[in-house]
Amino acid sequence: MPAAAPRTLTELFFGSLDRFGGRPAAMRAKRAGTWTPVSYAELGRRVHALASGLRTLGVGPGDRVAILSENRPEWAITDYACLTIRGADVPLYPTLPARQIEFILRDSGACVVVVSTAEQLRKIQEIRPRLGDLEHIIVMDAAAGDAIAFGELLRRGGAEPLPEAEWRRDALAVTPDDLATLIYTSGTTGDPKGVMLTHGNLASNVAAGLAVLPLSDTDECLSFLPLSHVFERMAGHYCMMQAGTVINYATSIDTVPAEMLETRPTVVLSVPRLYEKIYARVLESVRTSSPIRRRIFRWAREVGERWVEYELSRRPVPRGLRFRYRLAHRLVFARLQARVGGRLRFFASGGAPLSPEIAKFFYAAGLPILEGYGLTESSPVIAVNTFGAVKLGTVGRPIPGVDVRIAPDGEILTRGPHVMKGYFGKPEATAEAIDPDGWLHTGDIGVLDAEGFLRITDRKKDIIVTAGGKNIAPQPIENLVKTSKFVANAVMLGDRRKFPIMLVVPNLDTLRAWARRHNVRVDPADPQALIGAEQVRAKMDREVLRPLADLAHFEVPKRIILLPEDFRVETGELTPTLKVRRRAVEQNYREAIEAAYRSAEAGS
Repeated sequence: MPAAAPRTLTELFFGSLDRFGGRPAAMRAKRAGTWTPVSYAELGRRVHALASGLRTLGVGPGDRVAILSENRPEWAITDYACLTIRGADVPLYPTLPARQIEFILRDSGACVVVVSTAEQLRKIQEIRPRLGDLEHIIVMDAAAGDAIAFGELLRRGGAEPLPEAEWRRDALAVTPDDLATLIYTSGTTGDPKGVMLTHGNLASNVAAGLAVLPLSDTDECLSFLPLSHVFERMAGHYCMMQAGTVINYATSIDTVPAEMLETRPTVVLSVPRLYEKIYARVLESVRTSSPIRRRIFRWAREVGERWVEYELSRRPVPRGLRFRYRLAHRLVFARLQARVGGRLRFFASGGAPLSPEIAKFFYAAGLPILEGYGLTESSPVIAVNTFGAVKLGTVGRPIPGVDVRIAPDGEILTRGPHVMKGYFGKPEATAEAIDPDGWLHTGDIGVLDAEGFLRITDRKKDIIVTAGGKNIAPQPIENLVKTSKFVANAVMLGDRRKFPIMLVVPNLDTLRAWARRHNVRVDPADPQALIGAEQVRAKMDREVLRPLADLAHFEVPKRIILLPEDFRVETGELTPTLKVRRRAVEQNYREAIEAAYRSAEAGS
């Protein structure tokens, strides 16, 4: 019998401890090369000890505790400890520079920050003199200066624990309307804002999510999206705890391919960038294989895509096609499944639009990607594709308890228990985002089709309006371009200009291999020289424009600017969740952009 839906995150935590207390692993992390489990019983003990330790520092109801750390068991322990003493935590991306961390710590008024490593400690020490509210620094690894070691605080709390019955009673006294966390938006425009999410916001999203995407205590996941991001926080942290699913924390994003083979997860949550990279690697591997293998792959892909069309339309698959699909699986798709551990039931995707072509390929390979949609302000899930109700190119139907409607200007609005309490300390911004009837204005443009599936067409603020008054939605066009194995990233610009242009980051490894085969005589170690070669530029123009053949003339970029390196978080061009900051890209490449427009307008 499924567990009752929790009303608060503390109900979720204690309920899971009670149901799964005898199980040997709630989570695992790699220590000295070995996957080391933390049992439910041990998790409960550590959370109790840390909660007691935090109380000895004077942390109590309503206080904010910041977490600056990569994904690891200590992150989860800190979160649950903070919640059980009725505090609110403030997650910080470990990739953030000190100046951005300072803004969030000052804005949130955090009195404690828990950091992971010496590197993160140095960031806090650099800005500490300007943080009047910050009283304590706790370090998961070795402490230094006046910082407190995480282990020492656990020992202190374990030596003088809060009485367990009292601790649990106080924790469960929290209400659904109480603040659970302040999650700062990525800030694609302007300074980040602190989104106030309550216990009820997140708990309702967990219950609705598990109602349509059932997980169980036989599942395992690999956690590598930042826990600072609300998608991983809700789905990869709280949902897994509620379902009894074992969480394996990846060492880093770079180790994910190897650790998928080691942990053999059944569920993986990610953003489209992972699937784009896997897809590009598959295509490159096929390109370098023998002619017979290339023909087999093309045949298998065609068979798989025909099979997908029958499956998703819920029509009986013809017997001949079933036989060919089984053969295609044995010859091609089984290899791809083996690369992700061989046990995967499904991927989930969120955070940005997923190319339908890539989604169809994975589905054909027996690795369905269930694409969903949401935002920090909605805790986050609004809609998701589910088993038995998948429509590629959409983000699925709204989840239970979530209302969605489309405003007259095309903006997606949502209302329900998932909608945030507001922006911390910003009543005017809150009133702008949530109207008097409780509808959250998402800032995204979309349509609901006749079957209730939601399709996102673009960000409201990203719509390009040309000087001639034509409206262009750049994201679908960028996604078309990124289906080429030669393209790593693409950004379309052109607001208030006569025509759009596109900045393109080539897949340099693929492009170098092509240049060698075609005797392009440039230094392969010099990306600038590579993209400057006339043959290379002509090749990239063809690769970019080929998938855009069916677009209206005004939607096609008139100039393509090749960039020698990908966009980065460190340069401000990407958010920590790998979303492109268009304004930053436009500012950083302004000289090249202006030169491209001058060249096009001169007719050269």
